[in-house]
Amino acid sequence: MPSPNPKPAAAVVGTGFIGPVHVEALRRLGIPITGILGSSEEKSRTAAQSVGLPRAYRDLDDLLADPAVSVVHLASPNRVHFQQVLACLKAGRHVICEKPLAMNTAETAELARAAAAHPGLICAVNYNIRFYPLVVHARALVRSGEIGDVLHLRGGYSQDWLLYPTDFNWRVMAEEGGVLRAVGDVGTHWLDLIGFITGLEIESVFADLRTVHPVRRRPTEQSSETFTGKSRRPAAASEDFPVTTEDHGTILLRFKGGSRGCLHVSQVTAGRKNSIHFEIAGSRRALAWDSELPNELWIGSRDEPNQRFLKDPAFLDASARCFADYPGGHNEGFPDSFKQLYKAIYADIATGQSSPDRLYADFTDGHRELLLCQAIAESHRTERWVNVPQ
Repeated sequence: MPSPNPKPAAAVVGTGFIGPVHVEALRRLGIPITGILGSSEEKSRTAAQSVGLPRAYRDLDDLLADPAVSVVHLASPNRVHFQQVLACLKAGRHVICEKPLAMNTAETAELARAAAAHPGLICAVNYNIRFYPLVVHARALVRSGEIGDVLHLRGGYSQDWLLYPTDFNWRVMAEEGGVLRAVGDVGTHWLDLIGFITGLEIESVFADLRTVHPVRRRPTEQSSETFTGKSRRPAAASEDFPVTTEDHGTILLRFKGGSRGCLHVSQVTAGRKNSIHFEIAGSRRALAWDSELPNELWIGSRDEPNQRFLKDPAFLDASARCFADYPGGHNEGFPDSFKQLYKAIYADIATGQSSPDRLYADFTDGHRELLLCQAIAESHRTERWVNVPQ
């Protein structure tokens, strides 16, 4: 069990692209980090040395046996989330898990039940996009009625790091990442974001997905880490690998209450490095935002000039102001969203309970995203509208 340290210490599981991002954000908040765990002892040692952490754990049991660890950050591959979360909860540790929470709805339902059975532990899913200051501000505008009723919305998540058939990563493998890839990997970020901002609940979906490269070249020695494929030459030794997960897709959405929406997701759009964007059409005003220009919020009007609202704490809603640490004109971006997310989570860890106005995603939210993925996969397979399970 963790020691009664007044300042919780964290351990990070995962040494790929996103694990060190967790480490950096925790350091910026002054949260002690005990060490890191990779998929092998060698990867643990290499990562600990690379990011300057004091300990390289042998395995999860070794990590959970460390009494200094109060919080575990899971940035490991999707297929191991389920067992790792259960082990952390059994050991009495708070858990912050990368999305997706698990591989299927049976697993996420069990994890949601396990979290409810441990009310003294904070269980969060790492939907960091919620914590851009202008996203929180957009939420306040929508929830206050400033833009009127939400008529419809559109947007998507576009990347290019898997554009070529020689691009390969464990995420393309269904047994490693899940049946859905572009939707499950990045589309869920957009679906979570829209629900967070609007409060609307998706009741049914119609999905059209496509695997652009049904065969990719898998390196026989190693695969590319996330986002590194475009900066590396194809491996000298590689083999054909059949791929069933989708490279892009379009999904029509029906919300409870009558609003409509459309999501486009792609990991094969040349030049789009990491663009999550939305446009929300209200009966009074419209809002648009893009993560590649995260400090600008477009506010559209019919009867007055449109606005390009630049992030400035002096003009942000109070709910957003506490998640903007720099003055106007000083940009905040991707790494800052992790810092702000953990600021909110660790505030609740300090009190031992979720705050009533919690903004971060919990395991119930994580389960909801997998229910959406399940409906999207069924819709694509059957070519019809599918209701999202409640």
